[in-house]
Amino acid sequence: MATEAKRVTDIGPPHFEKFLHPIIKENYGQWKFHDSLGPGLLSHTGPNGTIYSVRMSSPRLVSSNFLRMVCDLAEKYSDGYFRFTSRNNVEFLLANKDNIDPLVKEINEHGQLVGGTDNSISNIVHTQGWVHCHSSATDASGLVKVVMDELSDYFTEQKLPHKLRIAVACCLNMCGAVHASDIAILGLHRTPPRVDSETLPNLCEIPTTVASCPNNAIRPTSIEGKTTVKVDEEKCMYCGNCFTVCPAMPLADPLNDGVSIWVGGKISNARTEPMFTKLAIPYLPNNPPRWPEVTDAVKNIVELYAANARPFERVGEWIDRIGWEKFFDMSGIEFTKYHLDDFRHAGTTYRRSLHNRY
Repeated sequence: MATEAKRVTDIGPPHFEKFLHPIIKENYGQWKFHDSLGPGLLSHTGPNGTIYSVRMSSPRLVSSNFLRMVCDLAEKYSDGYFRFTSRNNVEFLLANKDNIDPLVKEINEHGQLVGGTDNSISNIVHTQGWVHCHSSATDASGLVKVVMDELSDYFTEQKLPHKLRIAVACCLNMCGAVHASDIAILGLHRTPPRVDSETLPNLCEIPTTVASCPNNAIRPTSIEGKTTVKVDEEKCMYCGNCFTVCPAMPLADPLNDGVSIWVGGKISNARTEPMFTKLAIPYLPNNPPRWPEVTDAVKNIVELYAANARPFERVGEWIDRIGWEKFFDMSGIEFTKYHLDDFRHAGTTYRRSLHNRY
């Protein structure tokens, strides 16, 4: 019987096992317990030894100099092993516990922070923003930088009631996890796309453009003999999907685009079922490079949560306990018509819990 030849290909990333630390490889699937050794410091123990993690803050956009610095530290203290977490933190993986203190000291000397574990704010997960995304309403990377500048003490210290996760998405398509984070910063467009009927017939396929709209707000039409499209502004939700397939329908509007703040989401199934975020602030101006209105609003919510939540309560659990009316009173956030939830069937149709029901 002929045996199938092993397929050799260079498509896709190399297998992850090639990059595992030897201690992780030897304990894979056999871990006994983990422990917190301080802000940004973790240990994981298995039958074949203990691995120590040192978590360092990192931006998502990094320079070659930053990467060289990380590689030099890894070669010096962690046998060349480090990883990027899903929230863009850098974690050095150490076999020798004695290397932790000198590594932390040298990280601080480079102007970087160590923290983001347990009852603290981890780095902000975010989308592409103006750097890359064509439909962004704000700059995700810039927002993350200024917000983390304001909240750095909550990264390096473990003084919150529980862990706090923040996400930034630069438009409502939400490539980031803003629907399930404790605090979400969401860029939003507030005006419908502008149809350039002169260039649209040469740039766009009409059926594809019409089909791109999830709300069925785009219809084919004819202007002065040219086939183009029209937008039903009452149905448009400013998602930018049409601009993705049709460059003749730009959506960005610097005077009207802005930022909204959402609170109370979580993915964890501990104590209570996962929660979706709910609207807290419907609009803040898009005010780069420091976004003072956004940073003040987020810091206000974080400090309110830190001062009033019970131990181990997430933001959504704390608000549910005190009530949304009291949350608005305590935070000074104005309640508006935009806070009225008129989509009443989501709560009963979405399966949000892993608990089995009989």
